[in-house]
Amino acid sequence: MTFEKVAEWMLSELQRVDQLYQETVVYEISEKFGEEFTYINEGGNLAINKKVLQEFRKLTKDTVIWDRGERYWRFREDYDEEGRQQT
Repeated sequence: MTFEKVAEWMLSELQRVDQLYQETVVYEISEKFGEEFTYINEGGNLAINKKVLQEFRKLTKDTVIWDRGERYWRFREDYDEEGRQQT
């Protein structure tokens, strides 16, 4: 398994469910693909490996936004501001 393949899986999940919550998907990644695709962050929480996120960003640069407050990805809408992160 590669970082790119995990990112592709994330995109397919987003297409399936419309909103991809970080809190949920990180555990699914760990279970489905292995611990090398996740890590424990400074806060002691399980997080998605930064290389997976880089690949996901490449795949979805102009089509997906990150809702910082709710901590999920979703497809960009006409009303969204420029940039990846939305509040």
